Amino acid sequence: MRPFVFVNVAMSADGKISTAERRQVRISGDDDYSRVDRVKAESDAIMVGIGTVLSDNPSLTVKSPHLRAWRREGGKDEDPIRVVVDSRGRTPPDADILHKGTGKRIIAVSRTASPEAVNVLRGYATVVVTGDETVDLLALLEELYHLGVRRLMVEGGGTLIWALMELGLVDELQTFVGNIVIGGKDAPTPVDGTGFLREEDFPRLTLIEASRLDDGLLLRWRVERER
Repeated sequence: MRPFVFVNVAMSADGKISTAERRQVRISGDDDYSRVDRVKAESDAIMVGIGTVLSDNPSLTVKSPHLRAWRREGGKDEDPIRVVVDSRGRTPPDADILHKGTGKRIIAVSRTASPEAVNVLRGYATVVVTGDETVDLLALLEELYHLGVRRLMVEGGGTLIWALMELGLVDELQTFVGNIVIGGKDAPTPVDGTGFLREEDFPRLTLIEASRLDDGLLLRWRVERER
């Protein structure tokens, strides 16, 4: 068993999530920020890859006092469990994700992570060791389910989203398309990695919702299981 997994991303009209220099860009507006805060509060855990931690230093906390209070009233921590997929154990000990907000933190590493790095990280988070060269994502999701995670939000980056897509572990894709063009052949996209080489392997999506939001468009897709 594993949690329901949904990916939430914001991208430019030309499909980029940041500049070629990996510089963070404001793509969505206040209405989408409020939407993301709500779906974050409704999730049991939020997952990001180590690249996102190193480039953006996110806290992944719920910002709205009302939503934090709503979680408390439901017997939950104010913030969902924060999960970092970090095969080599490179999460900085002073990263915001380890210090800001309440609730549990989980760092998932592979067996390539040094014992020294793992020991340091255990001072701030629960460390899950799975996989030889890279984190075994299916095993990690099964462990999260065992810990009570039923709804998992994935916030990036493109390498992690690609790995989850390749393994068929994504159930829904939520995409805000903003009214800007970033450009650049090296600018990251929502799903990077090596990409699918054969058309028959492409994940197929069914549109759930399309709605205007801020000055852009919110799209929700269900990922079909059979490819």
